[in-house]
Amino acid sequence: MRSMPIVAVCACVKNIEGHDSYAVGLKYVDALTQASKVIPLILPASGEGGHAEEVLKICDGLYLTGSVSNVEPHHYDGPPSAKGTLHDPKRDATTLPLIRHAVEQGIPVFAICRGFQEMNVAFGGTLHQKVHEVPGHMDHREDRSQPLEVYYGPAHEIKLAPGGVLSTLAPSDHVTVNSLHGQGVDRLAPGLEVEARAPDGLVEAFHVKDAKAFAVGVQWHPEWQVMDNEFSRALFASFGDACRKRAKNRVDI
Repeated sequence: MRSMPIVAVCACVKNIEGHDSYAVGLKYVDALTQASKVIPLILPASGEGGHAEEVLKICDGLYLTGSVSNVEPHHYDGPPSAKGTLHDPKRDATTLPLIRHAVEQGIPVFAICRGFQEMNVAFGGTLHQKVHEVPGHMDHREDRSQPLEVYYGPAHEIKLAPGGVLSTLAPSDHVTVNSLHGQGVDRLAPGLEVEARAPDGLVEAFHVKDAKAFAVGVQWHPEWQVMDNEFSRALFASFGDACRKRAKNRVDI
């Protein structure tokens, strides 16, 4: 048994000064070390044949971060994206099969924003590409003309499902969260169960019903200033506890 569990953190492919690079935001990694108390291991989004499943064999959890890119719509039979939409096909090719594999193997999974959307697609769900254009839905996007502290600030309440995973971690059945997304769940995948909804009914969190371990996705960004938010700390701590349990019981192959 290791002294601390290792968690695979899937990177994105981003162009940095003209070079394609694997990248992960510091806030995601720092939240793991501070609140989950695990060892992060950056997993390159190298696509099919990139040996991600082999890397996962030495890990005790899988963590899927947010990103400015959108899941390519051909993965859920959606219409073509609007011109100029950012995509990350190598990340899609890495995470979509890896999510199902991790859940099947009883490896804890925690997915945030893009990761939440990936998780829905991986299990057969679909996405709204522009939630703000769907009748009856709010505009869930952030205002990037504002400082970080403003557009990562509280945006709207969510209502937690009674008896769900999140309801055991939150101080009440209504929690205020931030909101920084254009895509959102359209049809929830079979096998996923709603954990929380926004005031407009949009799914904000879910878990995998028959998972052997923690398998939760959230649409908001609990990693932001995680140590200053009781609910966010509890969410990351619960993931960390699941990874420690996995590390205690696992056998390396």
